Amino acid sequence: MQRILCLAAVVVSAIVFVYALGIMTDLYDALYDTMRNPADVFQTDVPGSIVYYNMQAFNKVFLNYSIVLILIAVLLFITNTHSRRRYYIGNYVATGLFAAASIYLSIFGHSYIEIFKGQWKQVDFAALKAHADMWGTLYTESTFWFDIHYLVFALLLIVAGLLVYNAVLKYKLMKEEDQLVEEGRRVLQ
Repeated sequence: MQRILCLAAVVVSAIVFVYALGIMTDLYDALYDTMRNPADVFQTDVPGSIVYYNMQAFNKVFLNYSIVLILIAVLLFITNTHSRRRYYIGNYVATGLFAAASIYLSIFGHSYIEIFKGQWKQVDFAALKAHADMWGTLYTESTFWFDIHYLVFALLLIVAGLLVYNAVLKYKLMKEEDQLVEEGRRVLQ
């Protein structure tokens, strides 16, 4: 089970990374060309399209955090958390770091994504439709990339929770094993 959980941590971290790459895709395709003057983002054919520029700084930080999350997930393998019968301090630290990073990234991501989803809903979709028809660009009102974060972060938190549960279970089993060894020594004396 340890190996599966550590592998799941790497996989779900990669999913978060892919999500961080993909969240801006529809926004770029639909809104980038609406800006008449990239030096002045308020000169636009579509009111509300500034959400694309507002998300740039968040997306850069979110992408960097997702890379750090992948590195922390790999740390689980470096500390042999995937195969150790007995856990040592490094295993607990790696598990704790992954859990803490997962919780932080989920809270950080969710709070900003909800803000930007609200901004996306304020886009003038009639003007966007007219712009898309005129210039042959993407037209969408979909909030898919904003909504899918619930699934992505849920998977991340589930894996982090299972890793913590596994560490607690491991600690309990190690205590019981030490107790049995001590009782065996007393019997042999």
